[in-house]
Amino acid sequence: MKLYFSYKNLERKLLLLSVFFTGGSVLVIEIIAMRILSPYFGNTLYTTSSVISVVLAALSLGYYWGGTIADRYPRYDIFYLVIFLSGLLTLFTQFLYVVLLPIIALIFSIVIGPLISAPLLFFLPGFFLGILSPFAIKLYQTDSEHIGQNSGKIFFCSTFGSIVGSLLCGFLLIPHIGITTIVIGTGTLLSAWGFIGFLIYRLKIFGQEDFLKKNKEGMIMLILLFGIIFSLAYTDFSPRELGVVFQKDGVYEKITIKNDVWLGQPVRSLMQDKSSSAAMYLNSSDLVYDYTKYYALYQLFNLNPKRAFIIGGGAYSIPKALLQDTPDVIIDVTEIEPELFPLARQYFNLADDPRLHNYTQDGRYFLKRTDQKYDVMVSDVYYSFFSIPVQFTTKEFFDLAKSKLETDGVFVGNFAGDLRQASPSFILSEMKTFKEVFPNSYFFAVVDPHIQQGQNIIFLGINGPQNIDFTGDLVLNNKNPILRSLPKKNIDISNFDFNRHKEITDNFAPVEYYISKVIDQWHN
Repeated sequence: MKLYFSYKNLERKLLLLSVFFTGGSVLVIEIIAMRILSPYFGNTLYTTSSVISVVLAALSLGYYWGGTIADRYPRYDIFYLVIFLSGLLTLFTQFLYVVLLPIIALIFSIVIGPLISAPLLFFLPGFFLGILSPFAIKLYQTDSEHIGQNSGKIFFCSTFGSIVGSLLCGFLLIPHIGITTIVIGTGTLLSAWGFIGFLIYRLKIFGQEDFLKKNKEGMIMLILLFGIIFSLAYTDFSPRELGVVFQKDGVYEKITIKNDVWLGQPVRSLMQDKSSSAAMYLNSSDLVYDYTKYYALYQLFNLNPKRAFIIGGGAYSIPKALLQDTPDVIIDVTEIEPELFPLARQYFNLADDPRLHNYTQDGRYFLKRTDQKYDVMVSDVYYSFFSIPVQFTTKEFFDLAKSKLETDGVFVGNFAGDLRQASPSFILSEMKTFKEVFPNSYFFAVVDPHIQQGQNIIFLGINGPQNIDFTGDLVLNNKNPILRSLPKKNIDISNFDFNRHKEITDNFAPVEYYISKVIDQWHN
């Protein structure tokens, strides 16, 4: 009798441990789901909302059916079989996202795409994991008393597992392992845990003598099924990109560095998720992309900058150019992705210079806490429609930036958008917001101010009364071709009715909604 109760006690502890482990797996899958979708549809509210909604829907239905199944088949072998199946489905997710996501991304927009992809990829693993909590309550309950207490234990273990899974995923797994390994590892561990539990309880039910006779075919099929799905998950079906010299999942996005050709010249480019954010010529120190060259706007105001602040390092193209142009300048750079600074040193010829101070943190957070004033400030975090940090688009941010500028200091921001008069318009709302903070401001279209296609739009704000004389020698005869072309690039804002557009603030910042309208117009 004593041995029986010891065994039952161990059995119940393993049940709680199973619930803890599977609860952690739910949050790992949920967080990884957002990282899987973001390279294709952006790290937007649409992606976040779609993933959370699908996971919650899957868990809700899992809870409902889990209770029904547990009442009909209150057996440990069935419980562990469900864990095994949830692991197989998690492994199969890896195969599906590699094969399906590129196709779905070509068909659907950043609004609809996540809502289509999330159920296809993550509903079934979430559903099977949801079955386990009510099932565990049924198995854990040994009498009609203490139902509430026992249910509380199960939900505590599941929720505590989710907390641990979330922290592990954010602080350890994603920064050091990578998404593919996390998905395959989670699926494999779930499958192994479930299979071992299923095997133990099948042996208990049938005994050693009858087990192989009555379960041989079924066990072989489970092992073969695992082998097939594991092989599909582990096989890389994605097309090989030519010229890739480095690839890794960073803390915030997938980082790819590859050698390519731009305008007939060899370049090395930096990709963050699906967007090309920076590049460097392999045979020249010139800047590659025209929008990066607008950092030099400060040269029009007789500034001899002593201190500059760059938000968004990327491949550190602009900091390198500033260090080269201005021998006395001290540059503070904030880059929230911790991988990029050492990668810039290794792959993009960023030299070790005591004048460059790098900070791995959010640029707005840094500005709020520094007492430093700057002559030049460049914000280059708006490199893609798929990745626009909302906190750098609001009136409050521009107010903060202006407060950290010296008198006659300049702010240069790189944005993306089009100049259509349609409402809502992200770029026109942003221009209106910027002008409220910087009444003395200019806007330049990197391609052409008269076209309505998407392009980079450069914002220039001056913390003082200085103006640009577009007819003067400093512009027309400037050695810098970008500065010489400013009269043709200048956007005449008198052509726009800004009353139709709303300011963007910390309280009202529907940036993803505005961007989705722009992308829909392009598709149509």
